[in-house]
Amino acid sequence: MKNYKYFIATLMLAMAGAFQASAQVTETPYSRVGYGMLGDNATGIQRHMGGVGYAMQGGRAVNSKNPASYAATDSLTFIWDVGVDVSQVWSKEGDTKGSAFGGGLDYLSGVFRIAKNVGGSFGFVPYSTVSYSFNSDIEHGIESRTGEGSISELYLGGGWSPIKGLSVGANVSYMFGTLEHTTAIRGSSNSMFFRTMEVRDWNLHIGAQYAYDLDRKNRVVVGATFTPKKTFRGNVLGTYYDATSDMKLDTAYQSTMKNNYEQPNTFGVGVSYSHANKLFAEIDFTYQDWAKAKYTPMTGFEPTKMKFDNRWKVGAGVQYIPDDRGSYLKRINYRIGAFYNHDYLNVLGNNVRDYGVTCGFGFPALGSKSLVNLGLEWKHRESSPTCLIKEDFLNVTLSVTFNEMWFWKNKIR
Repeated sequence: MKNYKYFIATLMLAMAGAFQASAQVTETPYSRVGYGMLGDNATGIQRHMGGVGYAMQGGRAVNSKNPASYAATDSLTFIWDVGVDVSQVWSKEGDTKGSAFGGGLDYLSGVFRIAKNVGGSFGFVPYSTVSYSFNSDIEHGIESRTGEGSISELYLGGGWSPIKGLSVGANVSYMFGTLEHTTAIRGSSNSMFFRTMEVRDWNLHIGAQYAYDLDRKNRVVVGATFTPKKTFRGNVLGTYYDATSDMKLDTAYQSTMKNNYEQPNTFGVGVSYSHANKLFAEIDFTYQDWAKAKYTPMTGFEPTKMKFDNRWKVGAGVQYIPDDRGSYLKRINYRIGAFYNHDYLNVLGNNVRDYGVTCGFGFPALGSKSLVNLGLEWKHRESSPTCLIKEDFLNVTLSVTFNEMWFWKNKIR
Protein backbone atom coordinates (compact mmCIF):
# COMPACT_ATOMS: atom_id res chain seq x y z
CA MET A 1 0.00 0.00 0.00
CA LYS A 2 2.80 2.41 0.85
CA ASN A 3 4.46 1.74 -2.51
CA TYR A 4 1.16 2.47 -4.22
CA LYS A 5 0.83 5.80 -2.41
CA TYR A 6 4.37 6.74 -3.41
CA PHE A 7 3.56 5.82 -7.01
CA ILE A 8 0.48 8.05 -7.04
CA ALA A 9 2.38 10.93 -5.43
CA THR A 10 5.16 10.61 -8.00
CA LEU A 11 2.63 10.53 -10.83
CA MET A 12 0.94 13.68 -9.54
CA LEU A 13 4.26 15.51 -9.24
CA ALA A 14 5.18 14.46 -12.75
CA MET A 15 1.89 15.82 -14.04
CA ALA A 16 2.36 19.09 -12.20
CA GLY A 17 5.96 19.37 -13.41
CA ALA A 18 4.92 18.75 -16.99
CA PHE A 19 2.31 21.48 -16.70
CA GLN A 20 4.76 23.97 -15.22
CA ALA A 21 7.31 23.19 -17.92
CA SER A 22 4.90 23.51 -20.85
CA ALA A 23 1.39 24.65 -20.01
CA GLN A 24 -0.65 25.16 -23.16
CA VAL A 25 -4.03 24.47 -24.74
CA THR A 26 -4.92 23.40 -28.25
CA GLU A 27 -4.93 26.27 -30.72
CA THR A 28 -8.17 27.42 -32.35
CA PRO A 29 -8.74 30.77 -34.13
CA TYR A 30 -12.28 30.81 -32.71
CA SER A 31 -10.83 31.57 -29.27
CA ARG A 32 -9.97 35.09 -30.49
CA VAL A 33 -13.57 36.14 -29.88
CA GLY A 34 -14.89 37.21 -26.48
CA TYR A 35 -13.48 35.32 -23.50
CA GLY A 36 -12.25 32.41 -25.62
CA MET A 37 -13.39 28.80 -25.32
CA LEU A 38 -15.47 28.11 -22.21
CA GLY A 39 -14.94 25.20 -19.81
CA ASP A 40 -17.72 23.18 -18.17
CA ASN A 41 -16.02 22.01 -14.94
CA ALA A 42 -16.12 18.38 -16.08
CA THR A 43 -13.71 15.86 -14.53
CA GLY A 44 -11.98 13.14 -16.52
CA ILE A 45 -14.72 10.65 -15.62
CA GLN A 46 -17.43 13.08 -16.74
CA ARG A 47 -15.65 13.95 -19.99
CA HIS A 48 -15.66 10.24 -20.87
CA MET A 49 -19.48 10.40 -20.70
CA GLY A 50 -20.16 13.48 -22.82
CA GLY A 51 -19.51 15.94 -19.98
CA VAL A 52 -22.57 15.04 -17.88
CA GLY A 53 -22.70 15.58 -14.11
CA TYR A 54 -25.69 17.63 -12.93
CA ALA A 55 -27.42 14.48 -11.64
CA MET A 56 -24.29 12.46 -10.82
CA GLN A 57 -24.19 11.36 -7.20
CA GLY A 58 -22.01 9.04 -5.17
CA GLY A 59 -19.21 8.90 -2.68
CA ARG A 60 -16.33 7.77 -4.90
CA ALA A 61 -15.71 10.77 -7.18
CA VAL A 62 -15.56 14.56 -7.16
CA ASN A 63 -18.43 16.33 -8.92
CA SER A 64 -17.95 20.12 -8.95
CA LYS A 65 -20.55 20.49 -11.74
CA ASN A 66 -23.22 20.22 -9.04
CA PRO A 67 -22.08 21.09 -5.48
CA ALA A 68 -25.17 19.38 -4.02
CA SER A 69 -23.37 16.09 -4.74
CA TYR A 70 -20.87 16.75 -1.94
CA ALA A 71 -23.50 15.74 0.65
CA ALA A 72 -23.22 12.10 -0.50
CA THR A 73 -19.47 11.89 0.23
CA ASP A 74 -18.33 8.73 2.00
CA SER A 75 -17.65 9.36 5.69
CA LEU A 76 -14.38 7.39 5.75
CA THR A 77 -12.57 8.70 2.70
CA PHE A 78 -10.87 11.76 1.34
CA ILE A 79 -11.12 11.99 -2.46
CA TRP A 80 -9.12 14.16 -4.78
CA ASP A 81 -8.96 14.17 -8.53
CA VAL A 82 -6.37 15.59 -10.92
CA GLY A 83 -6.58 15.55 -14.69
CA VAL A 84 -4.43 16.39 -17.71
CA ASP A 85 -5.21 16.27 -21.40
CA VAL A 86 -3.33 16.18 -24.69
CA SER A 87 -4.98 17.36 -27.91
CA GLN A 88 -4.34 17.30 -31.63
CA VAL A 89 -6.40 19.50 -33.96
CA TRP A 90 -6.67 19.44 -37.75
CA SER A 91 -8.11 22.59 -39.33
CA LYS A 92 -9.25 23.54 -42.83
CA GLU A 93 -10.09 26.96 -44.25
CA GLY A 94 -10.93 26.72 -47.93
CA ASP A 95 -7.97 24.93 -49.52
CA THR A 96 -5.65 25.75 -46.60
CA LYS A 97 -5.01 23.00 -44.08
CA GLY A 98 -3.17 23.08 -40.78
CA SER A 99 -2.63 21.22 -37.54
CA ALA A 100 -1.65 22.02 -33.96
CA PHE A 101 -0.78 20.13 -30.80
CA GLY A 102 -1.31 21.14 -27.18
CA GLY A 103 -2.14 20.02 -23.68
CA GLY A 104 -1.49 20.50 -19.99
CA LEU A 105 -3.13 20.44 -16.59
CA ASP A 106 -6.91 20.47 -16.83
CA TYR A 107 -8.16 20.60 -13.23
CA LEU A 108 -7.46 19.66 -9.63
CA SER A 109 -10.20 19.06 -7.05
CA GLY A 110 -10.96 17.28 -3.79
CA VAL A 111 -14.00 16.34 -1.70
CA PHE A 112 -14.39 15.27 1.95
CA ARG A 113 -17.04 14.77 4.59
CA ILE A 114 -17.56 17.50 7.21
CA ALA A 115 -20.41 16.02 9.27
CA LYS A 116 -23.38 13.72 8.83
CA ASN A 117 -25.09 14.62 5.53
CA VAL A 118 -22.60 17.48 4.99
CA GLY A 119 -19.66 17.43 2.58
CA GLY A 120 -17.08 19.94 1.37
CA SER A 121 -14.96 20.41 -1.72
CA PHE A 122 -12.12 22.56 -3.05
CA GLY A 123 -10.42 22.78 -6.37
CA PHE A 124 -8.95 24.55 -9.38
CA VAL A 125 -10.96 24.48 -12.63
CA PRO A 126 -10.77 26.35 -15.97
CA TYR A 127 -13.33 29.03 -16.85
CA SER A 128 -12.07 29.88 -20.36
CA THR A 129 -8.94 29.57 -22.50
CA VAL A 130 -7.42 31.46 -25.45
CA SER A 131 -4.84 30.01 -27.84
CA TYR A 132 -4.39 30.81 -31.54
CA SER A 133 -1.83 31.85 -34.12
CA PHE A 134 -2.45 32.64 -37.80
CA ASN A 135 -1.33 34.98 -40.60
CA SER A 136 -3.24 36.91 -43.27
CA ASP A 137 -2.02 38.61 -46.44
CA ILE A 138 -2.78 42.33 -46.62
CA GLU A 139 -1.86 45.04 -49.11
CA HIS A 140 1.93 45.50 -49.07
CA GLY A 141 2.48 43.15 -46.14
CA ILE A 142 1.40 40.43 -43.72
CA GLU A 143 -0.86 40.61 -40.67
CA SER A 144 -0.11 38.12 -37.87
CA ARG A 145 -2.52 37.43 -35.00
CA THR A 146 -1.69 35.47 -31.84
CA GLY A 147 -3.43 34.96 -28.53
CA GLU A 148 -2.89 33.07 -25.30
CA GLY A 149 -4.01 32.92 -21.69
CA SER A 150 -6.78 31.59 -19.50
CA ILE A 151 -9.25 32.49 -16.78
CA SER A 152 -9.38 29.99 -13.91
CA GLU A 153 -11.48 29.47 -10.79
CA LEU A 154 -10.18 28.50 -7.36
CA TYR A 155 -13.27 27.32 -5.52
CA LEU A 156 -14.45 26.21 -2.09
CA GLY A 157 -17.83 24.52 -1.78
CA GLY A 158 -20.20 22.65 0.47
CA GLY A 159 -23.24 20.39 0.17
CA TRP A 160 -25.98 19.48 2.69
CA SER A 161 -28.79 16.95 2.72
CA PRO A 162 -31.54 18.36 5.03
CA ILE A 163 -33.99 15.51 4.35
CA LYS A 164 -33.76 12.09 2.78
CA GLY A 165 -33.33 12.30 -0.97
CA LEU A 166 -32.83 16.07 -1.17
CA SER A 167 -29.43 17.81 -1.16
CA VAL A 168 -28.35 21.39 -1.85
CA GLY A 169 -24.94 22.98 -2.24
CA ALA A 170 -22.88 25.93 -3.43
CA ASN A 171 -19.40 26.77 -4.70
CA VAL A 172 -17.82 30.17 -4.08
CA SER A 173 -14.81 30.80 -6.31
CA TYR A 174 -12.08 33.33 -6.93
CA MET A 175 -11.63 34.02 -10.64
CA PHE A 176 -8.25 35.08 -11.96
CA GLY A 177 -6.32 35.11 -15.20
CA THR A 178 -5.09 37.15 -18.15
CA LEU A 179 -6.07 36.93 -21.82
CA GLU A 180 -3.53 38.43 -24.23
CA HIS A 181 -4.07 39.15 -27.94
CA THR A 182 -1.42 40.50 -30.32
CA THR A 183 -1.76 41.81 -33.88
CA ALA A 184 1.46 42.48 -35.81
CA ILE A 185 1.57 44.22 -39.20
CA ARG A 186 4.75 43.84 -41.25
CA GLY A 187 5.33 45.48 -44.61
CA SER A 188 5.68 49.09 -45.71
CA SER A 189 5.08 49.95 -42.02
CA ASN A 190 5.74 47.83 -38.96
CA SER A 191 3.37 48.10 -35.99
CA MET A 192 1.92 45.95 -33.22
CA PHE A 193 -1.35 46.09 -31.28
CA PHE A 194 -1.71 44.45 -27.86
CA ARG A 195 -5.09 43.71 -26.24
CA THR A 196 -5.01 42.48 -22.63
CA MET A 197 -7.84 41.47 -20.28
CA GLU A 198 -7.06 40.87 -16.60
CA VAL A 199 -9.81 39.27 -14.49
CA ARG A 200 -9.78 39.38 -10.67
CA ASP A 201 -13.23 38.51 -9.41
CA TRP A 202 -15.49 36.10 -7.49
CA ASN A 203 -18.23 33.76 -8.70
CA LEU A 204 -21.12 31.74 -7.25
CA HIS A 205 -22.43 28.36 -8.38
CA ILE A 206 -25.41 26.73 -6.62
CA GLY A 207 -27.08 23.37 -7.12
CA ALA A 208 -29.69 20.91 -5.91
CA GLN A 209 -30.33 17.19 -6.36
CA TYR A 210 -33.23 14.91 -5.52
CA ALA A 211 -32.74 11.14 -5.46
CA TYR A 212 -35.64 8.68 -5.57
CA ASP A 213 -35.13 4.95 -5.02
CA LEU A 214 -37.40 2.92 -7.28
CA ASP A 215 -36.40 -0.17 -5.31
CA ARG A 216 -33.27 -1.53 -3.60
CA LYS A 217 -31.23 -1.60 -6.81
CA ASN A 218 -32.64 1.15 -9.02
CA ARG A 219 -32.36 4.90 -8.43
CA VAL A 220 -33.31 8.06 -10.33
CA VAL A 221 -31.66 11.41 -9.57
CA VAL A 222 -32.75 14.82 -10.84
CA GLY A 223 -30.21 17.65 -10.58
CA ALA A 224 -30.23 21.38 -11.31
CA THR A 225 -27.64 24.18 -11.08
CA PHE A 226 -27.63 27.96 -11.41
CA THR A 227 -24.88 30.56 -11.79
CA PRO A 228 -26.24 34.13 -11.61
CA LYS A 229 -25.49 36.92 -14.06
CA LYS A 230 -22.88 39.38 -12.83
CA THR A 231 -20.44 41.99 -14.04
CA PHE A 232 -16.79 41.03 -14.24
CA ARG A 233 -14.17 42.90 -12.26
CA GLY A 234 -10.72 43.55 -13.62
CA ASN A 235 -9.03 45.70 -16.26
CA VAL A 236 -8.70 45.85 -20.03
CA LEU A 237 -5.77 47.51 -21.77
CA GLY A 238 -4.97 48.27 -25.39
CA THR A 239 -1.50 49.37 -26.43
CA TYR A 240 0.05 50.35 -29.76
CA TYR A 241 3.66 50.00 -30.86
CA ASP A 242 4.94 51.72 -34.01
CA ALA A 243 8.38 50.56 -35.10
CA THR A 244 8.62 53.39 -37.64
CA SER A 245 8.07 56.12 -35.04
CA ASP A 246 10.95 56.03 -32.56
CA MET A 247 9.93 52.58 -31.27
CA LYS A 248 7.30 54.18 -29.03
CA LEU A 249 4.65 52.23 -27.08
CA ASP A 250 1.40 54.12 -26.44
CA THR A 251 -1.60 53.19 -24.32
CA ALA A 252 -4.53 53.68 -26.68
CA TYR A 253 -7.32 52.09 -24.64
CA GLN A 254 -7.76 51.49 -20.92
CA SER A 255 -10.82 50.83 -18.75
CA THR A 256 -12.18 48.68 -15.94
CA MET A 257 -14.29 45.62 -16.66
CA LYS A 258 -16.98 46.58 -14.13
CA ASN A 259 -20.28 47.45 -15.88
CA ASN A 260 -18.62 46.87 -19.29
CA TYR A 261 -18.17 43.09 -19.31
CA GLU A 262 -20.57 40.48 -17.91
CA GLN A 263 -21.16 36.77 -17.57
CA PRO A 264 -24.75 35.58 -18.18
CA ASN A 265 -27.17 33.49 -16.17
CA THR A 266 -26.28 29.83 -16.48
CA PHE A 267 -28.87 27.06 -16.01
CA GLY A 268 -28.15 23.34 -15.91
CA VAL A 269 -30.48 20.38 -15.48
CA GLY A 270 -29.87 16.63 -15.65
CA VAL A 271 -31.54 13.28 -15.02
CA SER A 272 -29.68 10.07 -14.19
CA TYR A 273 -30.57 6.43 -13.69
CA SER A 274 -28.44 3.86 -11.87
CA HIS A 275 -28.84 0.13 -11.39
CA ALA A 276 -26.99 -1.31 -8.39
CA ASN A 277 -23.26 -0.69 -8.89
CA LYS A 278 -23.33 -1.81 -12.53
CA LEU A 279 -25.06 0.71 -14.78
CA PHE A 280 -25.19 4.49 -14.72
CA ALA A 281 -26.75 6.70 -17.42
CA GLU A 282 -27.37 10.44 -17.54
CA ILE A 283 -28.54 13.19 -19.89
CA ASP A 284 -27.82 16.90 -19.27
CA PHE A 285 -28.92 20.23 -20.71
CA THR A 286 -27.09 23.56 -20.23
CA TYR A 287 -28.34 27.04 -21.18
CA GLN A 288 -26.56 30.43 -20.97
CA ASP A 289 -28.19 33.68 -22.12
CA TRP A 290 -25.02 35.24 -23.51
CA ALA A 291 -27.03 37.45 -25.89
CA LYS A 292 -28.04 39.52 -22.83
CA ALA A 293 -24.50 39.76 -21.40
CA LYS A 294 -22.71 43.07 -21.90
CA TYR A 295 -19.38 43.06 -23.70
CA THR A 296 -17.71 46.34 -24.74
CA PRO A 297 -15.24 45.86 -27.60
CA MET A 298 -11.96 47.79 -27.44
CA THR A 299 -12.19 50.55 -30.03
CA GLY A 300 -9.54 50.01 -32.68
CA PHE A 301 -8.59 46.58 -31.32
CA GLU A 302 -11.75 44.48 -31.78
CA PRO A 303 -14.70 44.40 -34.21
CA THR A 304 -17.14 47.06 -32.97
CA LYS A 305 -20.12 44.94 -34.12
CA MET A 306 -19.16 41.97 -31.98
CA LYS A 307 -22.08 40.07 -30.48
CA PHE A 308 -22.74 36.86 -28.58
CA ASP A 309 -25.38 34.18 -29.14
CA ASN A 310 -27.22 32.27 -26.44
CA ARG A 311 -25.38 29.05 -25.69
CA TRP A 312 -26.98 25.66 -25.15
CA LYS A 313 -25.48 22.21 -24.84
CA VAL A 314 -26.86 18.67 -24.66
CA GLY A 315 -24.77 15.78 -23.33
CA ALA A 316 -25.45 12.13 -22.61
CA GLY A 317 -23.34 9.33 -21.22
CA VAL A 318 -23.30 5.78 -19.86
CA GLN A 319 -20.99 3.90 -17.49
CA TYR A 320 -20.99 0.12 -17.06
CA ILE A 321 -19.13 -2.00 -14.50
CA PRO A 322 -19.58 -5.76 -15.10
CA ASP A 323 -18.95 -6.75 -11.48
CA ASP A 324 -17.40 -4.37 -8.92
CA ARG A 325 -16.38 -7.36 -6.76
CA GLY A 326 -15.29 -9.71 -9.53
CA SER A 327 -12.00 -10.22 -11.33
CA TYR A 328 -9.89 -7.24 -12.35
CA LEU A 329 -11.28 -7.08 -15.90
CA LYS A 330 -14.83 -7.16 -14.55
CA ARG A 331 -14.09 -4.26 -12.20
CA ILE A 332 -12.95 -1.93 -15.00
CA ASN A 333 -15.32 1.01 -15.60
CA TYR A 334 -16.43 1.26 -19.23
CA ARG A 335 -17.77 4.66 -20.37
CA ILE A 336 -19.20 6.21 -23.53
CA GLY A 337 -20.94 9.49 -24.34
CA ALA A 338 -21.81 12.20 -26.87
CA PHE A 339 -22.58 15.93 -26.89
CA TYR A 340 -23.77 18.82 -29.07
CA ASN A 341 -22.83 22.43 -28.26
CA HIS A 342 -24.39 25.58 -29.79
CA ASP A 343 -21.69 27.98 -28.62
CA TYR A 344 -21.88 31.64 -27.56
CA LEU A 345 -19.30 32.73 -30.14
CA ASN A 346 -20.54 34.61 -33.20
CA VAL A 347 -17.97 35.26 -35.94
CA LEU A 348 -19.00 37.62 -38.76
CA GLY A 349 -22.65 36.72 -38.22
CA ASN A 350 -21.98 32.99 -38.01
CA ASN A 351 -22.58 30.93 -34.89
CA VAL A 352 -19.90 28.44 -33.81
CA ARG A 353 -21.07 24.88 -33.12
CA ASP A 354 -19.33 21.68 -32.12
CA TYR A 355 -20.29 18.08 -31.47
CA GLY A 356 -18.44 14.95 -30.52
CA VAL A 357 -18.32 11.44 -29.12
CA THR A 358 -16.36 10.23 -26.10
CA CYS A 359 -15.25 7.01 -24.47
CA GLY A 360 -13.08 6.00 -21.57
CA PHE A 361 -12.00 3.43 -19.01
CA GLY A 362 -11.55 3.52 -15.27
CA PHE A 363 -8.81 1.15 -14.15
CA PRO A 364 -9.00 0.19 -10.44
CA ALA A 365 -5.80 0.47 -8.46
CA LEU A 366 -4.84 -2.76 -6.74
CA GLY A 367 -5.81 -2.84 -3.08
CA SER A 368 -7.59 0.52 -3.23
CA LYS A 369 -10.78 2.29 -4.33
CA SER A 370 -8.72 4.69 -6.44
CA LEU A 371 -9.10 4.82 -10.23
CA VAL A 372 -6.79 5.70 -13.12
CA ASN A 373 -9.04 7.10 -15.86
CA LEU A 374 -8.03 7.11 -19.52
CA GLY A 375 -10.30 8.50 -22.21
CA LEU A 376 -10.62 9.64 -25.82
CA GLU A 377 -12.72 12.44 -27.27
CA TRP A 378 -13.35 13.29 -30.91
CA LYS A 379 -14.87 16.70 -31.59
CA HIS A 380 -15.81 18.59 -34.75
CA ARG A 381 -16.20 22.40 -34.76
CA GLU A 382 -17.33 24.80 -37.49
CA SER A 383 -19.40 27.97 -37.98
CA SER A 384 -22.88 28.22 -39.52
CA PRO A 385 -24.54 29.17 -41.83
CA THR A 386 -21.22 30.09 -43.50
CA CYS A 387 -18.47 27.63 -42.74
CA LEU A 388 -15.35 29.71 -42.07
CA ILE A 389 -12.99 27.16 -40.51
CA LYS A 390 -13.51 23.44 -39.92
CA GLU A 391 -11.72 21.84 -36.98
CA ASP A 392 -11.42 18.22 -35.90
CA PHE A 393 -10.02 17.47 -32.44
CA LEU A 394 -8.67 14.28 -30.92
CA ASN A 395 -8.27 14.67 -27.15
CA VAL A 396 -6.63 12.15 -24.83
CA THR A 397 -7.52 12.65 -21.17
CA LEU A 398 -5.77 11.13 -18.17
CA SER A 399 -6.97 11.58 -14.61
CA VAL A 400 -6.45 9.89 -11.26
CA THR A 401 -9.28 9.71 -8.72
CA PHE A 402 -7.37 9.25 -5.48
CA ASN A 403 -9.69 7.59 -2.94
CA GLU A 404 -8.13 6.56 0.37
CA MET A 405 -9.61 5.86 3.81
CA TRP A 406 -7.79 8.71 5.53
CA PHE A 407 -10.40 8.99 8.29
CA TRP A 408 -10.44 5.29 9.18
CA LYS A 409 -9.22 4.64 12.70
CA ASN A 410 -7.95 1.19 13.52
CA LYS A 411 -9.10 -0.14 16.85
CA ILE A 412 -6.41 -1.58 19.16
CA ARG A 413 -7.64 -4.50 21.24
